[in-house]
Amino acid sequence: MNAIFARIEEALPRLEDLYQDLHAHPELAFQEKRTASVVAERLTQLGWDVTTGVGRTGVVAVLHNGSGPVVMLRADMDALPVREQTGLPYASTATTLGEDGTQVPVMHACGHDMHVTCLVGACEQLTAQRDRWHGTVLAVFQPAEESGLGAQAMVDDGLFRRFPKPEIILGQHVGPGPAGMVAKIPGTVMGAADSLTVRLFGRGGHGSKPESAVDPVVMAASLISRLQTIVSRTVPAQESVVVTVGSLRAGTAAAVIPDEAELGVNIRTFSPAVRQRVVDAITRFAKAEALAADAPREPKIISRYQLPATVNDPAATERVAAAHESALGPESVIAMGPNTASEDFGVLGTAASVPSVFWFFGGNDPEEFHTALLADRLAEDIPQNHSSTFAPVPGPTIATGVRAMTSAAMAYLAPSTGSSDAPAPEQSLAQ
Repeated sequence: MNAIFARIEEALPRLEDLYQDLHAHPELAFQEKRTASVVAERLTQLGWDVTTGVGRTGVVAVLHNGSGPVVMLRADMDALPVREQTGLPYASTATTLGEDGTQVPVMHACGHDMHVTCLVGACEQLTAQRDRWHGTVLAVFQPAEESGLGAQAMVDDGLFRRFPKPEIILGQHVGPGPAGMVAKIPGTVMGAADSLTVRLFGRGGHGSKPESAVDPVVMAASLISRLQTIVSRTVPAQESVVVTVGSLRAGTAAAVIPDEAELGVNIRTFSPAVRQRVVDAITRFAKAEALAADAPREPKIISRYQLPATVNDPAATERVAAAHESALGPESVIAMGPNTASEDFGVLGTAASVPSVFWFFGGNDPEEFHTALLADRLAEDIPQNHSSTFAPVPGPTIATGVRAMTSAAMAYLAPSTGSSDAPAPEQSLAQ
């Protein structure tokens, strides 16, 4: 494994440049045209067969290296409508039109720029080491993970019909933790997710005469409070459930009672039965608030997306963990349980009917993380994903992500005992 990674230090400066460029130019879901172009150019130069526009803005790159297993590596590309507050010299100042047509700030607040960089780095390493393996690698750069629609869009666009069908699908995600650390999670990794829009209908009027109107803002305020009781009063205490109201839109002026209010509700669950119970409760509560307010019509509840739980194949997880221990050292691989975050990564393995493995790797300076841990200040001092101050430390995080993805791929690609007719490593990486 040391021989495979002999060139990683030489590759780091240009990968850091790539990361900083992507971080400074984030794009929202299905808007990742610049990111896709950068990725396509890099992989075309490496000699991969590149297809763009898969699932609208996705990129699929294929490297054939003789007969053998087909391994799929996935990274997501999209950013979030968050105003960056990191103070970094390469911080994003980008803005764009959001879903509602208003101008919003854009930031890579979830590390997808790191995922893209690490997959590009893994592709470089696999290209340079073609004399050590044979098979086919499918590098998938997926759009719109944050909207929950990107993986399905690529599947619907023929991901597993137009390209070689993989035998294993591998993915990773950066998060809070010391750089150099990789988590092993057999079985359930992340919960299922639902995104709902709840529209409450009132009757608009003058702010000075609320008795002549039906105020949807009051309905919304009451409903938000009521929804917080779902976890404590509607589902069993041993079940892990999260219900979040992440957005509330209503009205345009202080003296005008609007006609309607709109809530964005996010649900995280691990059990299909519990998920249905939560959705039913939201529907029941919303209708009850409308009835109590004498609203002119019932609320409308719209499902924006529904993501399945992310579940790792146990045997494949052990195989990948063994590769990670070889690449990073046994002390760098820790066991973790499931968490309530969600991903659309699971859509891919389900659609292809093949095993998949998803892991987390740390993105913080190890000394800073351990200091915060010992002081019991992780929540205060270590920014979480989706925070305006989330910023992985580039060098060691990139090195870890590249090693983790490359070693996982090599665990499935057939070892080669002879030389291939591929370009020499120096030639491939110099292009």
